[in-house]
Amino acid sequence: MKALLTNYHQSPRKVRLVADLIRGKSIQAARLALKFLPKKSSPAIEKLLDSAVANARSNGTYSESLYVKKITVDKGAVMRRSRPFARGRAGAIRKTMSIVFLELGASKS
Repeated sequence: MKALLTNYHQSPRKVRLVADLIRGKSIQAARLALKFLPKKSSPAIEKLLDSAVANARSNGTYSESLYVKKITVDKGAVMRRSRPFARGRAGAIRKTMSIVFLELGASKS
């Protein structure tokens, strides 16, 4: 009942805003929140949530009793680019990727 998204091309700080919103919610409430949230990472996290639900279904757990038990966003690989600046200098541009880990749990109700 786990799912992992690696090398997602957005900084972890921005993805954590969406992850914090769905932590602890039921699957239905999390899907509804992600559907109407105007953030770039919402569709990717919604797809990750669907993957975790499919993993749970293959293990024999019913999706009505599931909730988002744990979701973490960590720093992934860093793409490095350079950009020309004034007086012949070059500046480094770092494009950070994210690693999102999602774990579902079965509610006791």
